[in-house]
Amino acid sequence: MSKEPQLTNAIPLENRSMSAELNASLDQPTEDALQLVWKEQADLKAVTLLRRSGITDGTIHRTMSVVHGTQPYKHNHYHDEEFFRADPAKGTLSNPYGQRMMRVSEDFVVALLGALEDEVGQGGAREIMYKCGFQWGLRDMKHFLPRMQAEFEAELDRQRMDFLAETWWWPLTITGWGTWRYDFRQRDKGLLFIELYESAVAQSVGDIGSVICYFYAGLFASTFSVLSKRSLGCVEMQCYATGEDYCKFVISDYKKVDAAAFWRGEGATASDIMKRLQNM
Repeated sequence: MSKEPQLTNAIPLENRSMSAELNASLDQPTEDALQLVWKEQADLKAVTLLRRSGITDGTIHRTMSVVHGTQPYKHNHYHDEEFFRADPAKGTLSNPYGQRMMRVSEDFVVALLGALEDEVGQGGAREIMYKCGFQWGLRDMKHFLPRMQAEFEAELDRQRMDFLAETWWWPLTITGWGTWRYDFRQRDKGLLFIELYESAVAQSVGDIGSVICYFYAGLFASTFSVLSKRSLGCVEMQCYATGEDYCKFVISDYKKVDAAAFWRGEGATASDIMKRLQNM
């Protein structure tokens, strides 16, 4: 599984404290706890580096306004020259939102997974990675939603779910976590499907014959728990690390997620699992 070292992922280092309610459960927060994230006020400080002076006073409106001409904020900042802010004198790297970051190689990812398995076994390592992804997602959303209000100068409950999701994912794309495609067409049945391309984890370990993107599953579970304001789980149905072209996940309530995990363990394909879930 060893590969030539190369810089792939950038990881935010900032880790501000969160409420006790969110920390009470590592992967199943209550609906009341999720509501707390939505009550965060707009964070104008987080978009200071994106703001163009003299165009807006920073007022947050009920709905998003159409701005003709120069925009108050640089929305298209997802490229290397704009997104990564290096300070050679201090030896630091940060993003446009003021968060410290670090670059890691594929070997780092492989070593991290290997060390966890050595300490707690394969099952324990996968549970830890899922919960790490879940907690990272909660913290990321806690920063993202106030930033979203500030950048687009509009209250959150008037912004579309797909717009929120896409804007949340773009920083992850530029920092090396891959690209995605989501499918809301089965939302009336309580099912959301995600296709993940260029998974940083799966591409690092290569074809090992088993699903490996537990970190992403936790990340997707917490993010869409916050966006939907109800506690959800996520399971990977197919993985690049098993020879597939891309990874595929389902996000739903815990009963459906547990069922999907069981069927996957029994050898069912992603297509089979999707059909079974739609009939539950």
